[in-house]
Amino acid sequence: MKYVITVLLSFSLFGCSLSVPQPPIAKQTKDLFDADSDGVINQRDRCAETPVDAVVDNDGCPTFVKNSEENNIHVLFANDSSEVTESYMENISNMSEFLAKYPKTHIELKGYASPVGNAAYNIALSKRRAAAIQQALITEGVAPSRIKTIGFGDSDPVKASDAEESNALSRRVVAQVVGSQGNVVKEWTIYTVREN
Repeated sequence: MKYVITVLLSFSLFGCSLSVPQPPIAKQTKDLFDADSDGVINQRDRCAETPVDAVVDNDGCPTFVKNSEENNIHVLFANDSSEVTESYMENISNMSEFLAKYPKTHIELKGYASPVGNAAYNIALSKRRAAAIQQALITEGVAPSRIKTIGFGDSDPVKASDAEESNALSRRVVAQVVGSQGNVVKEWTIYTVREN
């Protein structure tokens, strides 16, 4: 009896197949990879090269925050002069650095004269003053195509306590440039290092 049970048991063990059939291979029709590691699969990712540390929306696009800053030029001139004094060169240098930081911006230099003398002469003088600042910016590396000059003559005198002070403040070239750019909002992680 013992022999029969052993034979039956061995037949039952060897009679069953020990190999399991391989499951069918699913054909993937969608791209489920995440090439830029932003957490959004390639199939849904509309912004393919997102920076790794950016905060992204459901389409894989980074969140931008727009910031802007402005810079001014305010240069005064001596009577009947278009010569730029050394004391204003730092102001001009700062403007050239600002324009380099925001390469899509342009500058419009507005020249003025004091209401002394012939109006036509004052318009020409105000244009020469604006051109002098333009040349100083070009010397600092700003492309001429980014600079526009206008001479207003004595049409907009600066109000002051007396005529002499008004005339001194009216002999000027001014400009205001606003630069803006979008920065990617970065995701905080335990590896984030604070920038000083």
